[in-house]
Amino acid sequence: MEWNKENLKGLLLVICGGVAFYCALQNLPAVAAACGWVLGILAPFLLGAAIAFILNVPMRAIERHLYPNAKRGVSLRRPLALVLTLVAVIGVLTLASCVIGPGVKDAVLSIAGQVPAALDRLQEQLMSLEQYLPQIEGVVNSLEIDWKSLSQKAIQLAQSWGGSLLSTGGGLIGGVVSGVSTFVIGLIFSFYILLQKEKLARQGRQVLYGLLPVKRADRALEILRLANRTFSSFLSGQCLEAVILGTLFVVAMTVFRLPYAVLVGVLIALTALIPIVGAFIGCGVGALLIAVTDPWKALVFVILFLGLQQIEGNLIYPHVVGSSVGLPSIWVLAAVTLGGKLMGVAGMLFFIPLCSVLYALFRDFVKGRLAEKQVPAAKWQDLPPTKK
Repeated sequence: MEWNKENLKGLLLVICGGVAFYCALQNLPAVAAACGWVLGILAPFLLGAAIAFILNVPMRAIERHLYPNAKRGVSLRRPLALVLTLVAVIGVLTLASCVIGPGVKDAVLSIAGQVPAALDRLQEQLMSLEQYLPQIEGVVNSLEIDWKSLSQKAIQLAQSWGGSLLSTGGGLIGGVVSGVSTFVIGLIFSFYILLQKEKLARQGRQVLYGLLPVKRADRALEILRLANRTFSSFLSGQCLEAVILGTLFVVAMTVFRLPYAVLVGVLIALTALIPIVGAFIGCGVGALLIAVTDPWKALVFVILFLGLQQIEGNLIYPHVVGSSVGLPSIWVLAAVTLGGKLMGVAGMLFFIPLCSVLYALFRDFVKGRLAEKQVPAAKWQDLPPTKK
């Protein structure tokens, strides 16, 4: 191999990277703490970028229909689209809370109304135990209990719990204040991103072409555009699928005269934003609310849910969401499982489009390698069925 400046530079980078990786492995707790510290600092800006990406999907559609042919008022199109997007999001959240709030209130009042009857049944059961009271009294008298020692231990335990409760309460208040401030800063940062997204995109392209070779910069931009299309399609498809599923439940529960039809439909629509497992969470909450009124109707609701879930899983989700991200069903399940294990609910939402991007890149790479090696299609296509 000819030793020139580029080869020496590459070899030096490999050696330095290997040394840095070895040092990181040797000091893994310190590296993890440093990464957590950096993420804590960047948390408002990362949250703002995520909010901006989510709001950009409806905002882009609204902006496209505002003054499409007008020459005046173009400068107001972007701020007006942002305001209308925020009004729409707040309106949806307000409508959901107005539907869920009274339904939960009615369920709580229904449970509270059944408490006296439950207490009467408990009293009757306790009265039926009177015949065993002499035996119980004899057993208690035969026990030797050091009440002084027990009282001292109880006082110590209460003091310990009180101290831990105060420290936990202080930490909880600090966490709430920190979370609210992070959300507010992130929300304001997302507004700046949305109002200046073309300028920021142009500056990002300048940085890529300034730091990377032209071919690598082109490839990086291609991957970023693919990721943007995939994540946007997944977000819009997931919201559309949730609305369709919630509407199906409202209609079906109204037909079968089940209580809390609108409430359960909204709950399932909200929880269905979590891929695959979200609707089951809504089913559990809905079944619990209906069981308070009539347990048999709760059983009917569970059967109805299983039937609609089959329709949703086999017809709605593959066409609305699966086709939008271009990811086969088996990899959707794998992405949800892996994302849930690593990052919880956020991981379930994030890993489906991420795996879709990786799947598309790997598919293009494999196709390129097959074309480069000139492998005939007959070698990797499905084999014809064998004749018996």
